[in-house]
Amino acid sequence: MTLKPRLLAVLGLALCCFSLIIFTQVNTPAATVSSLPNSFPPSYPFRLHRNNKIESTVNTQPLSFSTQSQQSTVNSQQSTIIPVQPEVISQVHPLPPTLANWQDSTDSGDYFDQVKPPNFGHLLWSKFPIQVYVERPVDANKSEEWVAAVLDVVREWGVYLPLAVVDSSEVADIRILRRAPPLRQGVLRSRSGEATYELYARRDGDKTVLSHRFSVYLNPTQVGKYIPATARHELGHALGIWGHSLMETDVLYFSHVRNPPPISARDVNTLKRVYEQPTRLGW
Repeated sequence: MTLKPRLLAVLGLALCCFSLIIFTQVNTPAATVSSLPNSFPPSYPFRLHRNNKIESTVNTQPLSFSTQSQQSTVNSQQSTIIPVQPEVISQVHPLPPTLANWQDSTDSGDYFDQVKPPNFGHLLWSKFPIQVYVERPVDANKSEEWVAAVLDVVREWGVYLPLAVVDSSEVADIRILRRAPPLRQGVLRSRSGEATYELYARRDGDKTVLSHRFSVYLNPTQVGKYIPATARHELGHALGIWGHSLMETDVLYFSHVRNPPPISARDVNTLKRVYEQPTRLGW
């Protein structure tokens, strides 16, 4: 072999090796990024897709009760975050009178089988009235109309569970906010609303009680009848219905509908069954 062909062969071999090194270096970071753990908070987003269906991205990872996992997004500086005793077991709370007295004369049934509670039990409340804060936006377009619509929704659900509107978000169990739901990794579509919760431990006398609180985000882009429709749906999640109905005549139907329904008998029947279930919350 002459000198020139040998030089060409060596250069060709070096070029192939260099290409292989570049290919490996480009692909390794991509694999690393895709393997990062999902850090979404527990939530039930409510967003309209082109096919008029709602996609749920609930975090299915087991929740830890350690203080390190309880990064509060709701005025955490006002809360006492302390460890939760692992020996706490799920128990049933007494039904609030409003639900205990509820009777469905239409025998409409429920969708309790669609409710999927977290591993610590159903997201029900045991201390009443439930404190609800409704954000009052300053200099926001049509803010008075928005506040009035949301307060009407609070009154609607208040027929079935004792609710009290409070002026301070710091003491609220449920915060209803006129804000776009927080951006989530991997979620590209806009959402009309979202309900998220967090766990914390509070002192009740000499006991430590496992507690939770909710933040409900209502997208400011919602207008007209879709403001109360979204608020009604998300507040239903925050009150304990951690799932979706398959019937569009229910408030917790998994998608927007052209004519949003009022709270149905099936919604209330499901809510009552939730409050009959054991949970670690409140114990």
